[in-house]
Amino acid sequence: MAAASAAVRMLPDGGADDEERWLAEGIAGVQQNAFYMHRALDSNNLKDALKYSAQMLSELRTSRLSPHKYYELYMRAFDEMRKLEMFFREETRRGSCSVVDLYELVQHAGNVLPRLYLLCTVGSVYIKSKEAPAKDVLKDLVEMCRGIQHPLRGLFLRSYLSQISRDKLPDIGSEYEGDAESINDAVEFVLQNFIEMNKLWVRMQHQGPVREKEKRGKERNELRDLVGKNLHVLSQIEGVDLDMYKETVLPRILEQVVNCKDDLAQFYLMDCIIQVFPDEYHLQTLETLLSAFPQLQPSVDIKTVLSQLMDRLSNYAASSPEVLSEFLQVEAFAKFSNAIGKVIEAQPDMPVVGAVTLYVSLLTFTLRVHPDRLDYVDQVLGACVKKLSGKAKLEDSRATKQIVALLSAPLEKYSNIVTALELSNYPRVMDYLDNATTKVMAVVIIQSIMKNTTCISTSDKIEALFDLIKGLIKDMDGAQDDELDEEDFKEEQNSVARLIHMLYNDDHEEMLKILCTVQKHILLGGPKRLTFTVPSLVFSALKLVRRLQGQDGDVTGEDVPATPKKIFQILHQTIEALSCVPSPELALRLYLQCAEAANDCDLEPVAYEFFTQAFILYEEEIADSKAQITAIHLIIGTLQRMNIFGVENRDTLTHKTTGYSAKLLKKPDQCRAVYACSHLFWTDDQDGIMDGER
Repeated sequence: MAAASAAVRMLPDGGADDEERWLAEGIAGVQQNAFYMHRALDSNNLKDALKYSAQMLSELRTSRLSPHKYYELYMRAFDEMRKLEMFFREETRRGSCSVVDLYELVQHAGNVLPRLYLLCTVGSVYIKSKEAPAKDVLKDLVEMCRGIQHPLRGLFLRSYLSQISRDKLPDIGSEYEGDAESINDAVEFVLQNFIEMNKLWVRMQHQGPVREKEKRGKERNELRDLVGKNLHVLSQIEGVDLDMYKETVLPRILEQVVNCKDDLAQFYLMDCIIQVFPDEYHLQTLETLLSAFPQLQPSVDIKTVLSQLMDRLSNYAASSPEVLSEFLQVEAFAKFSNAIGKVIEAQPDMPVVGAVTLYVSLLTFTLRVHPDRLDYVDQVLGACVKKLSGKAKLEDSRATKQIVALLSAPLEKYSNIVTALELSNYPRVMDYLDNATTKVMAVVIIQSIMKNTTCISTSDKIEALFDLIKGLIKDMDGAQDDELDEEDFKEEQNSVARLIHMLYNDDHEEMLKILCTVQKHILLGGPKRLTFTVPSLVFSALKLVRRLQGQDGDVTGEDVPATPKKIFQILHQTIEALSCVPSPELALRLYLQCAEAANDCDLEPVAYEFFTQAFILYEEEIADSKAQITAIHLIIGTLQRMNIFGVENRDTLTHKTTGYSAKLLKKPDQCRAVYACSHLFWTDDQDGIMDGER
C-alpha cells in the first residue's frame, strides 16, 4: 500500500497549490507511520518497527516536490530516523539483537530507497559498536548508495550518509582509527561520496524541459550546500596534512570540478575549495589550483573566484612578516599573472570588463603583498594594455569603472604621485579612457597630490604628470566644449591652478626648467583655460624672481642660468598669450605685478617694458568705462610704488597716466583719477619727487 501511495505521487509536477497539498500528504504519511513505529519501539517489536519505518521512508520516493519542499519532508523523516538509531543502539547493547544480524535484516526492505536509509542508520550503529572496522562499513555504504540514481533522492540519501558518518571517520586520534592506512580510507570515503553527489547535482540540470532550465538552475542553487559540506568534512579531517592535500585531495577534487563541465557546479566548488581549506595549503599548491581555472567553462565567473583567492592570500601575507618569504619562494605573483593570462587566452570572448577586473584584483594583491616591487605593478598595467591594444577608447561604463579602479590603486597605496609617475604603463592605460573619464582621473590625481602635499620637484616628473592630466589642460580629440558644465570646468581649472603652486625645487636652475615645462603645456590649453592657469604660473615665477633678486646679467640664447631677466622674458611671452584671449583686464594686472617685481630687482628697462605693455592694453583693449576706472587706479597705485625709474622714464609714464585719467568718461571719475595722479608728483621716500607746482 505504501509503495502504491508513493507511486501515485510520482506524477508530473503541478502548480504551487498542488505542491503544498502533496507536501501535506507526505508529511501526514510520515507522521502516521512514525506514530506506529514509535508504538512498535515502545513494545520492543523490531519487526513492526522496521515495517513502519520503511513505509515512512517510502514517502521520500516522491518526484512531485521541488527541492525546497522535499527538504521539509526529508527533515521530518530525518528526525524520526535519529530515534530509530537510538533504539537500534539500545537493542544491540542489551544483546536482544546482534548488530550484524540487524545489518543483514534491514536489507530485506521492499524498496531500494527505504532499504538504503535503514542500512545507513544501522551502519552508524555498526561502526559505533566497533564489531567491524569503520572503513569496511563506510566503503560498503558508499557503494550501496549507488542504487539510487534519481538526482534529488540520491542527493538527500548521500547527504544523510554524510551526516551520520562525519563523527565516525577513521581519522587520526579518532576512536575509530585503525591502521596507518585508515586515514586514506577516511579521505577516500568522503571523496567518493562527494564525487557521486556532484554527479547527481549536475544531472539535475539536464532533466526536464528546456523551458524550465532557469527554474532548475535556481532549485539546484538551493541544494549546493549538500554537496559543499563534503569539502568541509574533508578540511576537518586531522590526517589531511599538506602532503596528502597536495598529492591526493586537491587533484581529485579539481578533476571532478573540471570534468563535470557545469558552470554552476564549477563556480560554487572552486569557491568552496578556497573558503574551506587553509591559506597555507593554497599557497603551497598554487600552481595546481590555478591550473584548473583556464579549463573551466567560459560562462563561469572566474574573476570573482580568483579575486577571492587573491584576497585571502593577501590577508594571509599581512598576518605575519615571516609569511612573506613563502610568497617569494613559491613565486606567487608570477603564478597568478600567468594564470590570468591563460584564462584570458582560453576565453577569447571574455568581455573587456572581465579581463580588467582580473587585473584589478591582481594589482590589489601585488600592492598588498609586494608593495616595494614597482616592476610587478608596472607589469600588471602592461598586461592590461596588451589586452586593450587594438581597441578604441572604452565605451562600456563597467569596464571604464574598473580601469579607474586599476589606476587609482597605486595612488591610494603609495600616497605619492611621484611613485606612479615611475610606472611607464600608467599613462598607456589612461589612453583607453574616454574624454570625460580621463578628466575624472586627472582630478583624482590632482586631489591625491593636494591631500598628501606631494612636492613634484623635477621637470621630467612634471612632464610625465602633465601627460597624465592632459584631459584638464588642453582640449581632447573629439571633445565638445558645449558639453561641459561651466561650474565643473571652473572647478577643474582651479584644481590645475592649485597644482601649479605645488611645483617647487630649491635649485634655481631646475625650478626654471619646471616653469618652462608648465608654460609649454598651459599655453596649449586654449583661451578658456588661460585665465585660470596663467596667473598661477606668473606668481610661481615671481616667487623664483624674488629668490634671485640681485642676480643680473645679459641674457642670450636658451641654455642660460636662471636670472630674473630670463624669467621676465618667459613671463612676457606668457602674459602676451593671455592678452590675446582676450582677457585684457587680467593681463594688465599681471603686467603691473611683473613691473613691480622688476622694480625690486633694479631692472628699469624690464619694468618700463611691462608698463608699456599695460598702457597698450589700456588703449587698445579696455573699452568699458568701469574697467577703465579700475585699470587706471591700478596703474597709478603701482607707479607710485616704483622707485627705479629715472626722471625721463618716470615723467613719460606719469604724464601718460595723467592723460588717461583726464579722458575718463564721467567728470567725477576724471576728478578722482587726476587727484590720485597728484600723488605721483610728491613721494616721501629717499629718492622721492617733490614737484609742488605740478
